[in-house]
Amino acid sequence: MQVGTIQSLWRYPVKSMLGEQLNTTSIGPLGLPGDRGYAIRDERAGEIRGAKKIPALLRFSARYLEAPTDAYIPPAEVTLPDHTTVSTDDPSVNTRLSQALGQEVTLWPRQPAENTDHYLRHPRAMEEVRLILGLEEGDPFPSFEGLPPDLFQYVSPLGTYFDAYPIHLLTTTTLRFLTAYHSEGKFVPERFRPNLVIETGERAVEDEEASWEGKRLCIGEVELLVGVPTIRCVMTTLPQGNLPKDPHILRTVVQYYGHHVGAYATVKKPGKVRVGDQVELVF
Repeated sequence: MQVGTIQSLWRYPVKSMLGEQLNTTSIGPLGLPGDRGYAIRDERAGEIRGAKKIPALLRFSARYLEAPTDAYIPPAEVTLPDHTTVSTDDPSVNTRLSQALGQEVTLWPRQPAENTDHYLRHPRAMEEVRLILGLEEGDPFPSFEGLPPDLFQYVSPLGTYFDAYPIHLLTTTTLRFLTAYHSEGKFVPERFRPNLVIETGERAVEDEEASWEGKRLCIGEVELLVGVPTIRCVMTTLPQGNLPKDPHILRTVVQYYGHHVGAYATVKKPGKVRVGDQVELVF
């Protein structure tokens, strides 16, 4: 059954920095080649961190100057808030990033899964988790069922810088419903950092991504297995590009969508996808 078409494709060379739109891409076992190829390590905390803990990262952007592959992550060009640029392989990159962020950080390419110390997560107090998730008094915690169990020990699945799974998808229907609930909010893909935005048209039902859990999506040559809905956090509220800070973005998500927007997916069959490709749901 056709459920839509690919409206846009997104890749994020550096975790939590603004990414780049693509017209076409291959999709392999780790999703879009080069996606989250790099990440920032907070040297004072001794941990890989993103905009949940370093919000200013969303004032930076990154793009690849040559095409990455499943096995090769090339250098990327990072644009700093003052509009100057630095390459990820520039010897001064850590100094430049630390100065721009006002704290000591280092930039790391994706490390092998065997380097478990690199991915270790510091234990979080439950109150800190509540702050990251934007929970207010009386809000229940979202369900963590279906997420990789190692995420309570490591900042990401070993060998990657993904939050949980290699593909994150989002439908235009979800964005339209959210806009209807908070008309002054700018519910755009950039708030939610998806890889695939699917134009689902007027016939789609609210929260359609959740109804796809456990089913397959076929897009051209590619076959994805849709997993659990994506838990949202304070990152959705932060200013980036032309988007202002808006705490009501997350409050709307919590109130009407139970803290979830979009869905994760894993890759069952690799291949190429293009903007405009039909998306078929297989039961």
